[in-house]
Amino acid sequence: MTRIDFEAAATGTLPPGVTGALTGSGGPVAWTIVEDPTAPAGPKVLAQTSTDKTDYRFPLAIFEAPVAADIDVAVRFKPVGGAVDRAAGIAVRLSDPNNYYVVRANALEDNVRLYRMVNGRRSQFAGANIKVPTGAWQELRLSARGSRFEVFLDGKSLYSATDTAITAAGRVALWTKADSVTHFDDLRIQTL
Repeated sequence: MTRIDFEAAATGTLPPGVTGALTGSGGPVAWTIVEDPTAPAGPKVLAQTSTDKTDYRFPLAIFEAPVAADIDVAVRFKPVGGAVDRAAGIAVRLSDPNNYYVVRANALEDNVRLYRMVNGRRSQFAGANIKVPTGAWQELRLSARGSRFEVFLDGKSLYSATDTAITAAGRVALWTKADSVTHFDDLRIQTL
């Protein structure tokens, strides 16, 4: 298992091995290491700080490694702000910024949804309504094995679903939407 707490990264930069990218439209993404004294794994967190209100805009922080199809990814996240959206997500099987699966928790809508992004078009195939508080650290987790996906919030399984649109190995990314300002910490990636 790989565990990333961002403590070794310099404030105001992107950590080594991470690149910013964008699905959809709008201005440039703004991923950077910031200080958050409330963070669970030390004061440094990876944050998406752009407040671009373009609705169909999905900033990605893509990790170079690992590249896998069957994977279990968990991250602690804190929704900080956003008027259009207040979302935190985990993308898996990412081949490029337009093709991946993503689970996302939304603090404005109080739901956790699972999508496929194929050629830049997002389609929901599972979801659950559950409280996602703003300003509080929570844990989002996605397990993908073959065609089966299981989604967890704070250690509790919310649902499982199946989909076969993307089967190839890909990268892991952290994900937000529109003007979501979100802090991420304590990323854990396990290949299955």
